[in-house]
Amino acid sequence: ILLGQNVNSYHDVAKGEKKRRTKTMGGDGDDSTYQTSNDGFSNMFRLRHGDGYRFADLLEAVSSLSPELRVRFTSPHPKDYPPSLLSLMAERPNICNHLHMPAQSGSSTVLERMRRGYSREAYLELIDDVRQAIPDVAISSDFITGFCGETEEEHLETLSCMEQVQFDQAFMFAYSMRGKTHAHRTMEDDVPADVKQRRLNEIIDCFRRNCQLRNEEVDVGKLRLVLVEGEAKRSTAENRQWSGRTDQNKRVVFASGAFLVEEEVNPFLSHLSSSKLFDKNERVEQLLMPNSNEAGFLPTRVELSRGDYAVVQITEARGHTLKGQALWRSSIVGFEHHLMNMHGWKESPGGLIVQEVLTQ
Repeated sequence: ILLGQNVNSYHDVAKGEKKRRTKTMGGDGDDSTYQTSNDGFSNMFRLRHGDGYRFADLLEAVSSLSPELRVRFTSPHPKDYPPSLLSLMAERPNICNHLHMPAQSGSSTVLERMRRGYSREAYLELIDDVRQAIPDVAISSDFITGFCGETEEEHLETLSCMEQVQFDQAFMFAYSMRGKTHAHRTMEDDVPADVKQRRLNEIIDCFRRNCQLRNEEVDVGKLRLVLVEGEAKRSTAENRQWSGRTDQNKRVVFASGAFLVEEEVNPFLSHLSSSKLFDKNERVEQLLMPNSNEAGFLPTRVELSRGDYAVVQITEARGHTLKGQALWRSSIVGFEHHLMNMHGWKESPGGLIVQEVLTQ
């Protein structure tokens, strides 16, 4: 994880370092000019023009260390998602399809008082750009309710923004004034505590409702590559369960066991059906393994360990947590290979949607 406040604003101007890469990310060759996410964003700090390495260069270097190394970063600022960064994320399977994009409010007037440097319209345009560049991306955000002078109309604009975007994760808080800030020096914390709490409850309810709808729409039925983090909290000796995270940073819980290995799995998976979720190992072998019907064939089975990757079919969404059934142990490169070679599948970057194969 690349961790830092406004991490995507990184600019290394160390002596002797020259321009960053351009052609492989679709750059125009002019690396000396700082570029915000779109024209609706402004930079309140010292402009960072000139030679040097920017965040896309750092991310490219780290992701090049190993194709099996998942790379995430946090906490970024929405102003610094130039096209070159989005293109790199779309190119590299090991750069996670998850972006944290703190909105703070869905009202342009509140954002102006917060001095965020962008409007509601600019933020929503960025969301559209991100989802066009990385279709399977998950987006998380931060929201503050009850900021100084916030009206009911401004609060409703935040709710409508959340409805429109359908964030995959959100961190939501009632405003609390801090000392030595612009708001502390120039504004009054004038929204009553009970109003703040009521508005906070409303944005939490809005988020939870839309998160559930989105998970059911984009995850249930799909195969996800899950990085195993350890045993689930509710795992027992009688019912051992693993917990891990998808490329989109969503938690997945699935039963432990001995699983197939990707080297023996049919690379085309042409007989999978969404009408019946897998529930028997024999069925899994018949569908996933091209040699399973040969006499004397014994498939290789392995136990998973923390740090392994597993292909999991998502069967259920419950709030922030997904549930599924693990099918085989995999790798980032191997899973990407399956993505590129599917026949009879509906493809989406970062995951596969099982669909019925029509037969004569």
